[in-house]
Amino acid sequence: MTLFTAEGLIRGYVRGCHKGITTYTGMTANAYQRWLYTQKERSAKHIDIDGEGAGWLIQQQALHHRRAPGNTCISALSTTKNTNKPARNNSKGCGGVMRMAPAGLFHWRLKNYHSPQETFQLGKELAALTHGHPTGALTGGALAILILALADGATLPDALSLAKTLLRQESQHEDTLLAIQLAEEYSKADIPHEVAISKIGLGWIAEEALAISIYCALVARNFRQGIILAVNHDGDSDSTGSITGNLLGTIYGANAIPHEWLEPLELRNVISELTEDLYVFRSWDIGEYSSNHMLNRFIWQKYPGF
Repeated sequence: MTLFTAEGLIRGYVRGCHKGITTYTGMTANAYQRWLYTQKERSAKHIDIDGEGAGWLIQQQALHHRRAPGNTCISALSTTKNTNKPARNNSKGCGGVMRMAPAGLFHWRLKNYHSPQETFQLGKELAALTHGHPTGALTGGALAILILALADGATLPDALSLAKTLLRQESQHEDTLLAIQLAEEYSKADIPHEVAISKIGLGWIAEEALAISIYCALVARNFRQGIILAVNHDGDSDSTGSITGNLLGTIYGANAIPHEWLEPLELRNVISELTEDLYVFRSWDIGEYSSNHMLNRFIWQKYPGF
């Protein structure tokens, strides 16, 4: 779903260049419907998966295997009638926050056009597409703004300060704010890491997953140590490993990832190509007034704006 989040945002940008109007939430909601199709599920909304609107990502056949998708995501996306509206559930599971790093990276590339508040709102809205509880959405906004700030060179403590400031402007922010503060407190405490993580929680719910990941990133000496901490606890360790990887990857860069972890990585080429596009899309000479017709056609076929 992280890949489809990135794809939806890029398609939203391409649409804006060509049509002069776009909706990033709506375009990403459509991307989530394509993800739903790869998981052998369907909804009432028609999705073009083999025509002009299919795009590049859904054509990657390795994605078309059911990968233990979250029940909340499946339920929310398969039953919704308005795909760009918040989910009609009360879930604050971590499936929303864990896919939200692309929102921060996307707005970082558009930072002259969007404020930190808008980045927070984007992450919040995209997480809310599947998780209707305020905490399920607010944690998505928090991660998006953390990634934006870190990509822009902020330290993690400074990025957390910004995230907390924006959180306090939201109603029902208390659970998320307290979880972040708990992570900061334990990162300074003289207690074993496994004890600190167990005190924060198990990570099945959004604020705990975010807080555990923040704790691991704060105490880590390097990328390797942070990920090992994040995936070795008794809770939702794949989710905390993912979020911690988002944070530490943004801080240290791809070169910090151990080679022996990258070498066997499934879909590595797809991940690399999509993340490269997420970085370079602002330099594409595309749109109504572009004279580069070949690039215009290529990008529209890869990321059609609908």
